Amino acid sequence: MLRDFIRKRHFPFKGQYEAREVTYKRFRRRIIQRSCREAPAASTPLAPGRQCEPSFEFDPVCQRLELESPPRKQEPAQGVLQGNIQESALVGGLSHSEPANLLNTACTVAARRQPAAENGPEQRWVWTPAGQEQGHLSHCGNDERRRGLQPFAILSKASLSLQGKSVVKLGAPSLLNDYYTNLLDCSCNGMVALALGSTVYIWNSETRALVGHLDPSPQPGCQYRQSISSLCWSRDGRALSIATRRGEIQLWDVEHKQRMRFLLSHLTVVRALSWKQQLLSSGSVLGHICHLDPRAFTPLVGATTQSEGVCSLQWSPGGSWLASGSTEGHLHIWDHSITGNKMSSQPIMTMKQCSAVKAMGWCPWQRNTIATGGGWKDGELRIWDTQSGSCVTSTHTNSQICSLQWAEKKRHVVTGHGLPHHKVISWMWEFPSLSPIYQFTGHSDRVLHLALNPDNTRIFSTAADQRFHIWDL
Repeated sequence: MLRDFIRKRHFPFKGQYEAREVTYKRFRRRIIQRSCREAPAASTPLAPGRQCEPSFEFDPVCQRLELESPPRKQEPAQGVLQGNIQESALVGGLSHSEPANLLNTACTVAARRQPAAENGPEQRWVWTPAGQEQGHLSHCGNDERRRGLQPFAILSKASLSLQGKSVVKLGAPSLLNDYYTNLLDCSCNGMVALALGSTVYIWNSETRALVGHLDPSPQPGCQYRQSISSLCWSRDGRALSIATRRGEIQLWDVEHKQRMRFLLSHLTVVRALSWKQQLLSSGSVLGHICHLDPRAFTPLVGATTQSEGVCSLQWSPGGSWLASGSTEGHLHIWDHSITGNKMSSQPIMTMKQCSAVKAMGWCPWQRNTIATGGGWKDGELRIWDTQSGSCVTSTHTNSQICSLQWAEKKRHVVTGHGLPHHKVISWMWEFPSLSPIYQFTGHSDRVLHLALNPDNTRIFSTAADQRFHIWDL
């Protein structure tokens, strides 16, 4: 009766209901027949020919839109993409009370991404010996080549080692003028690594000869390249870690001219790297700190976050603590347990200064002691006791401090400065006083990076004036 009522109510004319019923049955039968003969059409949101593999070249705005969208289930084939989106959300928004989820998600990302990354064309860096430097520069059409400003080319050389004067001045073209990068390091074997743009140059400080360079774009001609944001030698000098602005980290065996591992632990700029024996720690612009063991199939062994972006990162000489400097002026001290399954969600100590903690370094001979330099709003050089969290010594330098290194064998702390003087200063620290011993002038722009040779007799500095200086200490 209900069916007759509906038929009379909505289809008063004879035969209209039967026509509708036949039409739907016919439509349904055609759909079933078509699905049996070929791939489903109505349930496929995107034609197979237009699907693409997951990519990490996300626009930042698109990332934020994706992160603010409600979570939704995805097919297994899209698992890698989903894992990466979750990792970004964890970095940017979740509280410190969920470290286990962060570790598991990031481990999944690294494990799934690893095979694809090894075969990707953009990750294929190439080692070029020093004899082919001219060809490399001519391919890119560098204006620096016409001006004679080539990487590590001698621009001037002092006849005598005068106090306060650079012994040798070399070229450093295309050096990124970014306060928050870490682009210079010297290994225990005296090999200097300097990132110029998207290329890392290796220079032997003993023979003062250019060994070669690592270039991420082996194809001829200038194409899109990844800028280097940080690099760091391992403690034994065998491995060089290189991080890019896309969050990629590569490990290179420079002696054998081959890549050891490609790691993807971040989706944003990696600003700092630090080694603890075979463990590599990295910090990103979003405050995400990852700990990687390159020997493991799933390299991520620990992770944590801080509320501000990381601009410096360094393990203590004994490997007991990790110091991370933030863009908001916080110096965090983490226990070594952050690298294990039982991760510390909070630092054990936090100190505060008036500007970003970019210039930072542990004292090699004094336990629990770390030095930091203030930016242009501060200009203060401070020595901290990390056990009590107190500043034991400080002195005003009247200039921006961009870089800092300890000279263990000289018992000095060396600082590189920006406005207004652009100096390199070597300080003697005799508790509780800090006093300047040497002042080196010659740069015309802020001294962004410092390094020392193994016996602490030479200081290497590179500045925004695109010059690399060697100073006699």
